[in-house]
Amino acid sequence: MMHKQLFGGLLLALLLTILGCANPKPHYIIGVSQCSADIWREKQNAELRMGAYCQENVELRFAAAHDSDERQVQQIDSLVDSGIDLLIVAPNQVQTISPAIDRAYDKGIPVIVFERKTNSQKYTSFISADNYEMGRIMGEYIASRLHGKGRVMEIMGLKGSSPAIERHNGFADALKNYPDITVVATLQGDWTEESAVKAVKAYPGNLDHIDFVFGQNDRMAMGARRALQESQQLTADSHQPLYCGIDGLPGEDGGIRLVRDSILDASYIYPTHGDKIIELAINILEGKLYEKEALLQSALVTRDNAKVLLMQSEEMMHQAEYLDQLHSRADTYLKELATQHVVNWMSMGVILLLVVTIVLFYMYHLRKVKLQQERVVSTLWNMEIEPAPVADETKEHTADSSADEKPSVVAESAFLARFREVVEARMEDSEVSVDDLAAEMSLSRVQLYRKIKTITGSSPVELLRTTRLKRAYQMLLTTDKSVSEVAYAVGFTAPSYFSKCFKEEYGMVPGDIRK
Repeated sequence: MMHKQLFGGLLLALLLTILGCANPKPHYIIGVSQCSADIWREKQNAELRMGAYCQENVELRFAAAHDSDERQVQQIDSLVDSGIDLLIVAPNQVQTISPAIDRAYDKGIPVIVFERKTNSQKYTSFISADNYEMGRIMGEYIASRLHGKGRVMEIMGLKGSSPAIERHNGFADALKNYPDITVVATLQGDWTEESAVKAVKAYPGNLDHIDFVFGQNDRMAMGARRALQESQQLTADSHQPLYCGIDGLPGEDGGIRLVRDSILDASYIYPTHGDKIIELAINILEGKLYEKEALLQSALVTRDNAKVLLMQSEEMMHQAEYLDQLHSRADTYLKELATQHVVNWMSMGVILLLVVTIVLFYMYHLRKVKLQQERVVSTLWNMEIEPAPVADETKEHTADSSADEKPSVVAESAFLARFREVVEARMEDSEVSVDDLAAEMSLSRVQLYRKIKTITGSSPVELLRTTRLKRAYQMLLTTDKSVSEVAYAVGFTAPSYFSKCFKEEYGMVPGDIRK
């Protein structure tokens, strides 16, 4: 029934568009100020466009500052003067961009700050992954790979940018627990590969016997790798360090592929989630509930899970590109129709059928992309990531060959199986806490959080909520219980909050499931 109503609505909307022969004015105009232009932001911009396709009459206006504070300030002022309804901005540096953001906010324009922070409180919402936690987990990972002893070099991102500051702080705090690990140098880069090459080559100290290099993103890790390999102090017979970074992008030169191919030892997925940013923007513009501070999920990438993550991520990218092409074709057809003043009814029927077909394919692939995203989250939930010990150089080739022949991805570990049992057993208890779950696992709260976060990229609370929502979905399909009864049965204390979480997870309210 729901699909028939949706199809009828689409037909009516298309008929009105054709008969009106005019393009509707965008309901919302959203300005996007990117601090730079790179593969991470290209992926995010594509997701922003995809998110806008799912909304009604949204126009996006993009600007990229190419790492220039002065240019970004000018671009923000220009976007504001052009009449935008909302500003999405990634500040190049913490201090220098704040005045321009403040000016937009003072004019009554809602501001979403994403990925990088400002030193002002004049913003509507901030959305990002936890950069401190990324740095801390990478520090813990390196310590485990070195067995608590070794020499480490860090390459920082752009000076004054909040991700660089927070990743460094998390990394440094993690290594405080390992007195036998020495940070040989903390060098300054600017997120580009070449900046890391220059920083390493300019380092006046001894580059011999460095065991691990932590680049605050994958490109700088690769730059440090190139510089050390080219250095005269690092010969083919000398000790070869390991490298890790952050971003974990799919694609030819992305971090996931580099980890799979053993060029990087590890990476960390720094989620782009342009679709969620657009969803947040619409909620703000339409006066709906939203979070002032929103954190995105992320996950560690090692050789144990890189192959499956790469396969899933590239499939999602392929579907998103195809969907983008379908949307572009539909848009082209509608524009051509808008220029026609006389169309006979037979031609109109053929064209209408073509447009409807494109729209239906568009909806099908949109759903497919959504299912792929859910599958990635499910994979991370059902997979345990344990850092492998540092292999002896004489055994490295044999281990690599074995890993290529038979992927070492563990479908379900004993630890996660036990945690899942505990979660499902306590699901109905609305008062259950992380301390309770930890006690059931014979762990401290901190130990449980770190273990679960490292394995899945999610916190214990997030996994508990996801499990409750999945159980609720099944109950709505298979029982006659009311929405309120289902909410209480899976541990939610308020049906309204349950409905909000359910819509965030599945894109619809609980009552729509039974339609």
